[in-house]
Amino acid sequence: MKRTEILQGLRIMEFEELYSRRQARALTQEQAAELLGVSVRTVVLT
Repeated sequence: MKRTEILQGLRIMEFEELYSRRQARALTQEQAAELLGVSVRTVVLT
């Protein structure tokens, strides 16, 4: 398995974890964006 495939898998796992926490209202949209390292406007996890 290539390094890029491993890193992509890790990013997907991190996103899925944050998505589930956001759905459970354990995180705000701002917190999720900060943890992902992106703008709040980029993260639309409603």
